[in-house]
Amino acid sequence: MSDARIFEDLKADHDRQRGLLKRVGDHPGTDAPRREAFETLQLELQAHAAAEEESLYATMLGDPELREDARHSVSEHKEVDDLLGELLDLEFGTAEWDETFGEMRHRYEHHIDEEEEDMFPAAAEGLSDAEQERLATIFEARKPAELERAEDHAPGDERE
Repeated sequence: MSDARIFEDLKADHDRQRGLLKRVGDHPGTDAPRREAFETLQLELQAHAAAEEESLYATMLGDPELREDARHSVSEHKEVDDLLGELLDLEFGTAEWDETFGEMRHRYEHHIDEEEEDMFPAAAEGLSDAEQERLATIFEARKPAELERAEDHAPGDERE
């Protein structure tokens, strides 16, 4: 895979998200650290998806060779977003919550593995170095704004 900044940024987010998924998923119960890790994860996933869609995916959708990968990934973002919304409607730490979290975790880990193994290398081949740097600049600008926005918009609110 390319060492371009856009892919480094996305992979760094994925690594952070894997750690949060582990903290929430591997420690059942309702304690405050688990709840805080989930709240951080929820915001992180919402902001990451939006910033990724506004940068890398928006450009990939314009390229016939990359379009299908981008569409597939956007649909997976929607699935995860819907599951996050379901989690917010359930009582935190219950068996039903843990089961739904496990499903969301499985789907999201599959998604980011697929991105890193298949989609990012294809995008790196299809996009110029200058385009990859431009996308990194967009992603890096959008991510903080999307984190702020996620605090005011629950998952699923505007992704119907």
